[in-house]
Amino acid sequence: MGTRATDGSAGDADYGTIGASYAGYRRPDPRIAAVITKALGDSRTVLNLGAGAGSYEPADREVTAVEPSAQMRSQRPEHLPRAVDATAEQLPFADGTFDAAMTTFSVHQWRDPEAGLREMRRVTRGPVVILTCDPTLVDQFWLTDYAPEVTATEARRYPSLETLAGALGGRTRSTGVPIPLDCTDGFHEAYYGRPEKLLDAQARLACSAWSFVADEVRERFVRELASDLDSGAWDEKHGQLRTRPEYTGSLVLVVSEP
Repeated sequence: MGTRATDGSAGDADYGTIGASYAGYRRPDPRIAAVITKALGDSRTVLNLGAGAGSYEPADREVTAVEPSAQMRSQRPEHLPRAVDATAEQLPFADGTFDAAMTTFSVHQWRDPEAGLREMRRVTRGPVVILTCDPTLVDQFWLTDYAPEVTATEARRYPSLETLAGALGGRTRSTGVPIPLDCTDGFHEAYYGRPEKLLDAQARLACSAWSFVADEVRERFVRELASDLDSGAWDEKHGQLRTRPEYTGSLVLVVSEP
């Protein structure tokens, strides 16, 4: 499984370094939350794996959160249950413990996604719900025009939909999730019509792919995007996105039934 970071981060990103402002920029969007909650069905006990600061945990269920990063666990609000310090690949639960399981923007962080997915299925009697991105669609976002290294990093890290389905087994379906224009969860595509937001260094830090690219990539991105916003070049090419109420890009919900 490799060595965990000093704060316990178990994947390829060190949230002890990049996670300090995560909760402020990655606030769950209620419309995306509703899609996840619907997929969980009538399940009462839910495992949230890679739970982070608690985004998208349903308030009306008995949730068991698992999060290896101490930095992320420290950002969980008091009204949420304390998270178990464990990794996806070695869950400390018996077979069939939970009615359902969920993970949001996390599976690409795991050292061995397929092993983690098999563990999710092992401990879950019902649906396994995964909010992730389709790596084949990531580079279609306008960010590729300015930082292709970042979208290439994302595409490399996200497991394919076929990999997810194969590891989970059972009946698996994948559905694109529309992103609202005023989305409160600051992943890249959430800013499809608000490009100025990504000039904020903290907003970029809340998207882990930026931690894998060189300083000159970040500097070039800011310089070129700021220039195109000032000159109107961005709006000439992408301005219609500013008023589009929803955007369907790479964001996808994968649901596996046993």
